[in-house]
Amino acid sequence: MNSAILPLFVAVPLLSAGVTVLLRGPVVQRIVLLLVSSATLIGGAALLVFHQNTPALAHSIGSYKQKMGIVFVSDTLSALLLVVTAFLTMVSGIFLMLTKEDRYRFVVPLILLLNTGVNGALLTGDLFNLFVWVEVMLLPSYALIAVTGSWRRLGIGRMFVIVNIVTSTILVMGVGLLYGAIGSVNLAALAGRGGDPQVSLATSLILFALLVKGGVVPVHGWLPRAYPATSAGIMSLFAGIHTKVGIYAAYRVYATVFGGPASWLPVLTAVVVATIVVGAFSTFGESRIRGSLAFQMVTGVGQILIGLVVLTEFSVAAGLFYMVHHMITMAGLVLASGAAENVYGSGRFDRLSGLMRRDPWLAATFAIGLASLVGLPPTSGLWGKVGLLGASAQADPVTGWLLMGCVALASVASLMALQRLWREAFWGAPMKNYLPDDPTTSRGVPTPIADDAKVSWRMLWPSTLLIGISVLLFFGVGWVWPLFESAAHGLIDVSAYVASVDAVSE
Repeated sequence: MNSAILPLFVAVPLLSAGVTVLLRGPVVQRIVLLLVSSATLIGGAALLVFHQNTPALAHSIGSYKQKMGIVFVSDTLSALLLVVTAFLTMVSGIFLMLTKEDRYRFVVPLILLLNTGVNGALLTGDLFNLFVWVEVMLLPSYALIAVTGSWRRLGIGRMFVIVNIVTSTILVMGVGLLYGAIGSVNLAALAGRGGDPQVSLATSLILFALLVKGGVVPVHGWLPRAYPATSAGIMSLFAGIHTKVGIYAAYRVYATVFGGPASWLPVLTAVVVATIVVGAFSTFGESRIRGSLAFQMVTGVGQILIGLVVLTEFSVAAGLFYMVHHMITMAGLVLASGAAENVYGSGRFDRLSGLMRRDPWLAATFAIGLASLVGLPPTSGLWGKVGLLGASAQADPVTGWLLMGCVALASVASLMALQRLWREAFWGAPMKNYLPDDPTTSRGVPTPIADDAKVSWRMLWPSTLLIGISVLLFFGVGWVWPLFESAAHGLIDVSAYVASVDAVSE
């Protein structure tokens, strides 16, 4: 495969964003969005096949030497995430088309620009360009929060901007310190340099910024406030790809630079434990469906990071599998919630009731999705939790028991909290009144709801598709697990990654 394909993963969506600014017709914009997402998915799948025989593929823009150029590098992990993020972008985009939110000003160009940043962050081979691509990803996110969602979105958007500006400043400070320490920010040049105190300090700053962007405790409050304030279609896009880019980058940087336990591993362990537990128990305090799901995103981030704490090939494979499972399941649940909100005008527990009888297909989709979050069969969540428990067992006895206990405790707490969601929204007497959240629509006065007001299959099929994939992963885990093993091997053993970069930089 020609390595020149790698820059196309950012060039095509970037140029397409410009095209859709000029061509405002709804048909053209929808076709472009679907074509770009499909092309990214197909290209990522082709890279996955290629990496079965060739571990890594690198390309240097401009053929600069001594690792000074803009380097794109693909391996099994980056190719796998290209496929997953492109698919989730496509499904979320289709949902936005169904709700007609894609017709809001510049939504399609902003999604394409977001996709550009995501692809660049997954493929970049140096840390300064990681910072650049993360910013490319974040800039359209600020606008997407302002354009879609509830009337509270502008205040929430301001908080979202401040958090990300501060963390981006810390990220670029760490990159600068790294360059000052060794004269390079190329990941291949940094491989195994974590023993240097200056490198360790600079890398720690970078990882801190990435983990804040990922939503770890105690700096997680922005996530459950910001994401539910957007529309369901945009929240599913953010839930599926936004925070996960930060987690992917943390995996990549930590494994490459340190290659083993860092001196501050106990701090990372404490953060992971707190994130798992706090996210799970905070779900009890929510009164909205998507608010509950946002806190489940927080606890999911903590469980994904178990692979980084233990840092063996199996633990990394388990963490990556859980991340993909969580991306798909969470996006599906958010879209299911969005389908209900589209009909009933609210996702609040006290304004929903008896959806199990009124919308049995919605209830079935939601029930399977919640089972996947908790880790029950027949969903990918079961194998995800089993993998995390097996990964935890590979740590030292104290850390291992602590992590296993937290995973089990969080699963039980999540089950109890999500049972409350189910009891309030899906159980109980059938709904009689319609009271949407938007005060300009309802004026605070409930109105009788028609008996035939139900969630249509047209609105529900995107979420059903995603939850169905979670079920398929349960039965097909034996076929997909080798991909995660290969991705983990490439992350732990960086020799092929370094060799591919050296080959285009000498």
